[in-house]
Amino acid sequence: MANVDIALMAHLMRRAGFGATREELETRVAKGYEATVEELLRPEDQQPADRYEFLRYHPGFWKPVTSPGMGSAVWLHDLVNTERVLEEKMVLFWHHVFATGQSKIDHYHEVIRQTDMFRERGMGDYRELLVELAKNPAMIYWLDNCDNHAHAVNENWGRELLELFSMGVGNYTEDDVRECSRAFTGWTLSPMIPRGASGRYDWSFDYREEDHDDGEKTFLGHTGNFDGEDIIDIICQQPATARFIARHLYNFFVADEPQVAAWSVTPPRDPEAIDTLATAFTESKCDMRSTLGVLFRSDFFKDSQFAKIKSPAEVVVGTLRAVGGYEFPAPGIGDMAKQAGYMGQDLLNPPSVEGWHTGVEWINSGSLMKRINFTADMVGDVNRPGIQIIINALKAKGEVGPEDFVDTCLDLLGPLEVRQENRQLLLDHAAESGALRWSTEREAASSSEQVGEMLQLIVSLREYLYC
Repeated sequence: MANVDIALMAHLMRRAGFGATREELETRVAKGYEATVEELLRPEDQQPADRYEFLRYHPGFWKPVTSPGMGSAVWLHDLVNTERVLEEKMVLFWHHVFATGQSKIDHYHEVIRQTDMFRERGMGDYRELLVELAKNPAMIYWLDNCDNHAHAVNENWGRELLELFSMGVGNYTEDDVRECSRAFTGWTLSPMIPRGASGRYDWSFDYREEDHDDGEKTFLGHTGNFDGEDIIDIICQQPATARFIARHLYNFFVADEPQVAAWSVTPPRDPEAIDTLATAFTESKCDMRSTLGVLFRSDFFKDSQFAKIKSPAEVVVGTLRAVGGYEFPAPGIGDMAKQAGYMGQDLLNPPSVEGWHTGVEWINSGSLMKRINFTADMVGDVNRPGIQIIINALKAKGEVGPEDFVDTCLDLLGPLEVRQENRQLLLDHAAESGALRWSTEREAASSSEQVGEMLQLIVSLREYLYC
């Protein structure tokens, strides 16, 4: 049975980050759960990843036209190396909620700039985040607000703002969609002169007053000469918005929910939890940091261990952080950045404005094999520093029998609780090779190989799909 404090801390670090080593878990347990939550909520006190180091070794990432893998490679580097794990997890959260895809934008650096905005704003005021999103060039192009004119209203941005970014289906009318869209006419983008003689243009937000519909509008029962910021103010006052964001937070951090398109007809898994988060969001005046604090301190969060299937990004980033050795932006990071895409989550390129379908829909016969092969390849490399830590922990025990061997590996990879039949399969495999011994170089090499095999078996179990 795993230490209860270690198990809870490991749960927090998997959900609020991408996992943690046993040494980090023990350090955080000594600090206490409350102190750790406070630290996670204050990323400004931690070190970010070194973006300039990445640029030094991969200058082509800045305007990657012909190398798709390098488009998201810099973000993978951030995810793997940042100490601000909750801040980076929130970037992933908002990228899913405000899904914007390279397939249409065709400017990787513009989508990266959007994720940078999520990093800056994602743990702050949701109202301010929506305003910045409405002015973000990638989003303006993605949802066609550059084609939204006073004389010809385009409703794409206005509709998705209400349907997928704030309130959800059933909480507004078609008239509200049109009036909302009218308020954002003239919010467009302006190409700038490129830095060099050739290359991609950078986009910037441009407000064109002459193209803005300044007539009276009626939106959600309010009437006035509204512009986009007025519309966002009204949206943020709606109880439906608080509940919609609460449900997204629950789905991302607590337990798998149905897909967002079904929320208008499918009640939440835990209505009381949604009420708690919606109240926290409202009472804090849309402050995400305060709402997250309530979430991580709640009993419903603490009791939700292994109630979520890991997203492909969580699989890749968590595995790379666990095995170690990927701190330096070495050649091949572009190929590594493609791995989550092979599992069904192509970062910076969601399949639609709805984002990815989560939970059990992450898993099919193809993506399951990709997950298992990727994680097995990583943990099977016994020379990786993170795997060496596990080997050294076993070596410190001296001769290790099959039961202790299996339980130690499960403990250090999780702690991970597995069904009895799966544990028995692991025990049977361990018994075939006998006890781990370390007295001679040959024994140590053989035992290390056994550890790698055991870890590969564990990551192929059903239980390892969950976080």
